[in-house]
Amino acid sequence: MYITCLDLEGVLVPEIWIAFAKATGIEELKKTTRDEPDYDKLMKYRIGILKEHGLGLKEIQDVIATIDPMPGAKEFLDELRSFCQVIILSDTFTQFASPLMKKLGWPTIFCNSLVVNESGEVTDFKMRVENSKFTTVKALQSIGYDTIASGDSYNDLGMIKASKAGFLFKSPDKIKEDNPDLPAFETYDELLNAIKGVVNS
Repeated sequence: MYITCLDLEGVLVPEIWIAFAKATGIEELKKTTRDEPDYDKLMKYRIGILKEHGLGLKEIQDVIATIDPMPGAKEFLDELRSFCQVIILSDTFTQFASPLMKKLGWPTIFCNSLVVNESGEVTDFKMRVENSKFTTVKALQSIGYDTIASGDSYNDLGMIKASKAGFLFKSPDKIKEDNPDLPAFETYDELLNAIKGVVNS
C-alpha cells in the first residue's frame, strides 16, 4: 500500500509568504524554506516583521483568497488520487490552508497552527510535531504503508530521503546540486509518471 506525501507551497500552490510580500511591498517576507533551512528561526523572523508593520492574520488571509493553485495542479492531484492515497504534508497553517484546499478539491492536509490573539495579531505558532514531514512519513511506514514523497525545499528533504521513492519538484538549483542522487522534475506529467512507475512496479 502506497501513500504519496506532497509538499504544498511551491508544488501545488504558489508560496504564500512571497505572494504576501508582493502584496504588501515588504521584501523581507520573501524569504522561505528554500532560503532558510531552520523553520523555527524563519517563522520567528516573519512574526517579528508582521508585528513591526502592524499586520495580522486578516491581512494574510485576504491575500490568500486571491491565490490560485498552480496551472495543472488540481488535475495532477485528481489523477494521482485516482490510483494512490495522497496526503499533503505542509509547514503552513490551518488558518492559511482552507481556501487553498477548497480550490484543490479538498485533499487531506496535515499542517500546523498559528497562535492569534483577540486583535488578530499573530503572536506565535504551534508545530504539529517536531520535524513534522519526516516524522509523519515514518509514522505512516510504521502502520504498514510505503511512502512516496515529493517537495521543493530544504524542509522536504527528510521525508523525501526517508521514503521508498522520493522526488524533487520545481526545486531551486542549489537544492538540486546538493542532492544529485534525487530525481528532479519540473512538470506534473513527469512527476505523475514517476509516481505511477513506483506504484505499478
